[in-house]
Amino acid sequence: MLKKTIVGVAAAVAMGASFAQALTPIKISYQPSLYWAMPFHVATEKGWWKEVGLAPEFSTFPAGVPQIAASAAKSWDVGGTGSVPAVLGHVRFGIKTIGVTNDESAGNALVASGKKAAEFAKDPAAALRGQTITLTQNSTADFAVQSCLKRYGLKKSDVVMKNMGQAEIISAISSNNTDLAGMWAPNIYTVEEKAGAKVLCSGKEGGAVVPGALIARGDYAKENPQNVAKFLAVYLRAWKWMGANQKESIAMMKDFYAKGGVSISEASMKKEFDTRPTFDLGQQLKMMERKNSNSQVDAWFAQISVFMRETGALPTIPQVQDFVTDDYMKLVQADPKLRDFANSTK
Repeated sequence: MLKKTIVGVAAAVAMGASFAQALTPIKISYQPSLYWAMPFHVATEKGWWKEVGLAPEFSTFPAGVPQIAASAAKSWDVGGTGSVPAVLGHVRFGIKTIGVTNDESAGNALVASGKKAAEFAKDPAAALRGQTITLTQNSTADFAVQSCLKRYGLKKSDVVMKNMGQAEIISAISSNNTDLAGMWAPNIYTVEEKAGAKVLCSGKEGGAVVPGALIARGDYAKENPQNVAKFLAVYLRAWKWMGANQKESIAMMKDFYAKGGVSISEASMKKEFDTRPTFDLGQQLKMMERKNSNSQVDAWFAQISVFMRETGALPTIPQVQDFVTDDYMKLVQADPKLRDFANSTK
């Protein structure tokens, strides 16, 4: 009996080791303490990567431009980023956009100190013309700010754009060294709560749709389509679970944000959920479907591509069909196990 038990235990250990060996490494990049990056944290806490046979290796970046540049060294395979760096990534490194993280139109904005906000309330154009706006160039915040300038009849040349990282901007606003800034959430909430800053105009109010992008290196996606599909399935499941378990998700968000040095109120964390639409598998497929040559997602990224050409970030406007693809979402849909996994709220 003892011999059988030992044999049984040995077999179980061997099976466990075999399963562990079967896990496929996948390098995932993102920016820490951001709402759209929460699914990576949730999936890790829940152990969902292992369920689809993946072993994630994470790398983080302070913004999209350095994240995109790192792809040249193949330091990551898939990930999430802003839509502006995603377009830049296609032009420079052949990166593919394989889905949408969320609609962050309300989460990118032109922000001001309390004093400047009071001036803005009286005469928006006059309060902005000739002023310096600190922002992270070639970012979604840059896109949102320039959309807001257009709303008030201004052009980029009517203001002075100063490039600065988001952490530096937070410090500059807090120390009264800048009055106007382009920021993204949750950094927006940080300066609202800790420095009395005010949102003057979000990308949404400026008429801009600002999608976040799920991305993959073009060569990796071509060689490992099933791994990309599994990555998407895990990400989508995390959103489904978060939507069905918001209270627990906010508790996890607090921990996730804190690890990146972000501390905001629960009210602001809830605002992330309330103002940032996310999309499940069916919605992703519908948004990316090219019924009449162009999809809804194509239109969003085409607008961003035009913006980047106008600002001089790109020499020409790229064809959206060359880098936005629903092929990998379709792989999730076509696989019954992955499809059920992606749509699970448990």
